[in-house]
Amino acid sequence: MSSAGFACLCLKEHLNRRGPCNKKQSNDSANLLQDRGDGNEQLQEGFQLQLSACLSCDGCLSEEETLKISQQNLEAVQRVLLLNKVRCSAASEIRGSQCFLILSHAFSVIVSPSSLCQKCDVSKHKVLVASICPQSLPFFAVKFGLDVTEAAHKLCGFLKSLGVQYVFDTTLAAGFSILESQKEFIQRYRRKHHDSHALPMFTSSCPGWIRYSERVLGSLVTPHICTARSPQQIMGCLVKDYFSKQQKLSPEKVYHVLVAPCFDKKLEAVREEFYNSLLETRDVDCVLTSGEIFYLMEQKKVSVEELDSVTLDQVLGEPGDMTLFRHEGRGSEGFLEHIFKHAAKELFGLDVHEITYKNLRNRDFQEVTLERDGETLLQFAAVYGFRNIQTLVHRMRKGRVPYQLVEVLSCTGGCLSGRGQTGSEAGARVDKALIQQMEEAYSSLPVHLPEVNPIIHTLYQDWLQGQDSLQATTLLHTQYRNQTLSHTQPPHMQW
Repeated sequence: MSSAGFACLCLKEHLNRRGPCNKKQSNDSANLLQDRGDGNEQLQEGFQLQLSACLSCDGCLSEEETLKISQQNLEAVQRVLLLNKVRCSAASEIRGSQCFLILSHAFSVIVSPSSLCQKCDVSKHKVLVASICPQSLPFFAVKFGLDVTEAAHKLCGFLKSLGVQYVFDTTLAAGFSILESQKEFIQRYRRKHHDSHALPMFTSSCPGWIRYSERVLGSLVTPHICTARSPQQIMGCLVKDYFSKQQKLSPEKVYHVLVAPCFDKKLEAVREEFYNSLLETRDVDCVLTSGEIFYLMEQKKVSVEELDSVTLDQVLGEPGDMTLFRHEGRGSEGFLEHIFKHAAKELFGLDVHEITYKNLRNRDFQEVTLERDGETLLQFAAVYGFRNIQTLVHRMRKGRVPYQLVEVLSCTGGCLSGRGQTGSEAGARVDKALIQQMEEAYSSLPVHLPEVNPIIHTLYQDWLQGQDSLQATTLLHTQYRNQTLSHTQPPHMQW
């Protein structure tokens, strides 16, 4: 695998117990370890393990998955753009088409006018839609030297110059995911006395954490994972189900690209449950990291000053001066904060305006507590990064997890620190200065609560036929299951 390029995430603990890891490594990872030496001391000094590094290990990926992830790249988008070539005489009649000169300039490919006319097949045209994660926008803001909104407009202009017809922000989808997670937590809390798997509830927006849970932890954790889909996959449903219908398009005629800060999002996009076998289409066709998009801009020597500033599109309504906003929290959509405040009000009638985090092991292992008259009512935790997740898992095996909810993310620092925008594929350390700048940029956005978003309420009714409908359950939720691969992961291996 080339998506992450790190050593297998089980290596640190396995070396502590049994010496060198015998788990199958990718060539890049093996070479990296050889260069750094085999000793655990050297590993700890010069190599930072990330749970998101699971993509660098072939041990838990089937050949089919490896192939699918390898196709999540700029070349895949290029092929779709090239298939959108149109007959010269019909160019003005097809919305969003791009002439061969633009395509040649965008991707440094040579396309002759004659081939456009001779090989054009209008039936293969696709409408390109790009959705941008809000955690990616601060990356471009820092790189462009602009505020987040201005950077979003420049990025939108760049994507549309390539031939992308619609550009959305996924904050709307995150709002759905937060609301559904809130509702599920309340349901789990109320059945905790007769359902041993109800609590703790683990958040489900991080695909690295989900992969680790399904392939390694199994039944210890999977029944506890919130079933609400991640913002990425809810955005996929919004685009392929709601938006395509509004545009009178069949879902397979829409090619959906998602820009994310994390390599692991590529793995999430190819999950079997997010594929429509009847229409042969995925909710998200291709995930590109922020770094891949910026690399393309650098390759094309794009000047930010010369880019048009284009307002982002809206899934519902006409494009306009839409104000970008964020949800509460440290930069990863704030599932913990939203669920904590909602539960305090719904379960105990308490209004919580400010949340105080208590550092336990470090800034990436924090605890939040709700108390009344000396009684602890709620105890939540935010656990980020491989080492802290290992601590959580060990405590859970011993039955010593006091929390009702744990927000789990594989990257230290959360989603803003995703390796798709803060580090290289060669295993370089993350750029801490960049992360700090991105955190400041992200924090500058105004906070809006999903509960009061009128677009979400409209879509619940018009798209999903109500908040508690079968349609809402089908499109906004999924299931997680044990997928331990005994032939690639020996039973004695500990992650």
